Amino acid sequence: MFQYAQSVVHALSSIDGTEADVIVAYGDEAWRPQFDANALKAVPLRHWKRGELLAKIFMVLPGSIARTLAGWFNPLVRELSSLQCDLWIFPAQDALAWQINEPSVATIHDLMHRYERGFPEAGSWLRFQLRESRFRNLANQSAAVLVDSDMGRHHVMESYGTGEDHIHPLPYVAPSYLTGSVETADFAERYRLPKKFYFYPAQFWPHKNHARLIRALASARIIHPDMELVLAGSTTREYDTIKTMASELGLSQAIHFVGYVPDVDLAGFYHRARGLVMPTFFGPTNIPPLEAMACGCPVLISDKYGMREQCGDAALYFAPQSIEEIQGAMNRLWEDEDLHTSLIKKGLERASLWKQEDFDRRLKVILGRVLDQIA
Repeated sequence: MFQYAQSVVHALSSIDGTEADVIVAYGDEAWRPQFDANALKAVPLRHWKRGELLAKIFMVLPGSIARTLAGWFNPLVRELSSLQCDLWIFPAQDALAWQINEPSVATIHDLMHRYERGFPEAGSWLRFQLRESRFRNLANQSAAVLVDSDMGRHHVMESYGTGEDHIHPLPYVAPSYLTGSVETADFAERYRLPKKFYFYPAQFWPHKNHARLIRALASARIIHPDMELVLAGSTTREYDTIKTMASELGLSQAIHFVGYVPDVDLAGFYHRARGLVMPTFFGPTNIPPLEAMACGCPVLISDKYGMREQCGDAALYFAPQSIEEIQGAMNRLWEDEDLHTSLIKKGLERASLWKQEDFDRRLKVILGRVLDQIA
């Protein structure tokens, strides 16, 4: 959601002042450099913390009641109204999107609480109920909905009966800093990466499927004992469990846990990796495959939801529930130089088809249609 919000900010900065007057309202001061860099008029919100808390509390109520109470009791709703905007855009699934007085464009990044309910981080009883309330109202109480893909649009329509013309696919785009970043001089010394490895940047949630991935690595090393894996992600959630499992499988020297990787260093991993291997159960699409393709890194990914829509023929696919299929894809790319070269070429070609400037144009078209509808 953070990367998507960055892309939206960039797109808004490309709107000519004669077309619309763009204002960005924000709470977290960490965003301020982004707005300054993009020459956007930005307004700090005094009540954002209290307002977001109230929006989450009101989220459990029916849409009309929540909107009425928000208008009476949420100071953030009144603060946004005072800016007199014709349309608000919420890029991060905010409950506030359907509680404000003005028309809004909401965003639904995924409905995995419905499609992958077996994972507790998405489908526990309480989380499911809260997400259902949030997304049902986002889908049907806003002026329009942004989704990541055609599959994402299908999920919203199937789940909430939302009209197709109300939902607008605006696919993720690889962050521009990946192709423009300069590697720090001490990168190699700090990370000490193996000469040849697979890379997986993901927090240690169960749905990210690290457990099957390292079991697949253990099997693959029977054929390719030099195969190694680099895992990036903060040391929270299931990190300790996965690290213990790696040790029990005799993979302590083959799996490198590098922790959180800042944006400035990310391209260095993709440039060095034999490939991105991403056995996630969640979609519809994801940002790491776009990052990898833009950096010339082959992609091995789960054959789920909108992954083929996103990657086309520029990836090897496997069933994420199958250790054997994950292992097979890893073995195949590890040993096949022609395949490696082909996937790099196809990935770069696919990355060239959808860039930030394309995202900018698509968003402007969507906003134009929405403004025409609410006029």
